[in-house]
Amino acid sequence: MGLALDRVVSIGRSLTEYAAMFRLTPPDLEDRILGVADGPASFNAELRALDRRVVSIDPIYDLPLIEIERQSRAAIDEVVRQMAARPENWQWSWHRSPEALRRHRHRVLDRFTDDFEAGRKDGRYVAAALPELPFPERAFDLALCSHFLLLYAGQLDYRFHVDSLRELLRVAHEVRIYPTLTLEAEPSPHLEPLLRDLRAAGFDAEVLPSEYQLQRGESGMLRVWRHR
Repeated sequence: MGLALDRVVSIGRSLTEYAAMFRLTPPDLEDRILGVADGPASFNAELRALDRRVVSIDPIYDLPLIEIERQSRAAIDEVVRQMAARPENWQWSWHRSPEALRRHRHRVLDRFTDDFEAGRKDGRYVAAALPELPFPERAFDLALCSHFLLLYAGQLDYRFHVDSLRELLRVAHEVRIYPTLTLEAEPSPHLEPLLRDLRAAGFDAEVLPSEYQLQRGESGMLRVWRHR
């Protein structure tokens, strides 16, 4: 049993979490990176502090910061409440307890809120949404999608996934998606058809183990890339 959510919620992750989820190496962090559906992640702010740059996209970036923060804090509290009600369904090696996870998520959100206005002016936070993106072809080397595609299989149909992957592969050389499970902690029904159809279209695709785990049974990360 996973989470009972009827909509996409805005919860951010840190640079450390992204590095583990997506198996990021130091050379990866030198790439032109697109963060997809990043929400209130601190990933962008933390890379900026290291003098690196990532462009994050999410439709919530059109909202006033106070509203982003309100929605995100409510989402954190609701998700952690559900997790605390069934702690046996979760892996606590990264985050030692539901309360520790709650504190971490709020720290991530605080880092995001401190950076957001400056980052939006700087073009690092762009209000945009799949399956159509406002970027030219091959604008990025690497696109990272955390807790959106595949996860929300019940809310986002297969056509949306196909169109979104094609768009991401238009603007980036490589795409990585984590996790490959649904909110219900089951393998995403879109995964195998996507692997088949992407390979048939001439892309390379594989599922790799991830170094990050929170949802029990998480099977890894989908990596898709095109030949240069």
